[in-house]
Amino acid sequence: MTSLDTHSALDRLIRSFEDHWEHTGYPSTPYDPEWPSPCYRHEASPGQEVSWRPVLNTAGSDMFERLDDALETSLHPDISAYFCRYWSDPLLCRLDDGRTFSLLFAWNEADMERLRGNLIGHALSKRKQKRPLTLFFATLEPDTDYFLSLDNQDGSIWLERPGKPPEEKIEDSLSALLLRLTPA
Repeated sequence: MTSLDTHSALDRLIRSFEDHWEHTGYPSTPYDPEWPSPCYRHEASPGQEVSWRPVLNTAGSDMFERLDDALETSLHPDISAYFCRYWSDPLLCRLDDGRTFSLLFAWNEADMERLRGNLIGHALSKRKQKRPLTLFFATLEPDTDYFLSLDNQDGSIWLERPGKPPEEKIEDSLSALLLRLTPA
């Protein structure tokens, strides 16, 4: 699988969310002019609920090149393809086995930098534990400490907890996982 496959699978999933929201209504969040995002469907007064939707990131990002440099390693291209494709708030998805996950995204450039810091912290923790590098991109819901991560070596997807080795292989690739998800 390639990052192009990840883009296609993610695009398909986002389209399924759009179709779902056309019938149920778009999600909303309090408008915060101090936390701008292209995801807001319109401007509003501070604190007023405003609908939002994922928006294709047409400008791209060099965040993962800088992350490669900071970690002195090459990161799997699927993780960059995933995080740099859309601006969005988290999306609640259901896996075909019934488990629910919240897919993480960046809301804006500042959020992308926050994500970079969190991924660096995660990677350094893995190094300290002398464990292979994984990169998180989703959390198991509701409110558990489990998360989904991508194995940096082969791109496989795993369920793991902080400070622990990956526990369960979920899928061989990120694109294969994305194809199994539906809006929750």
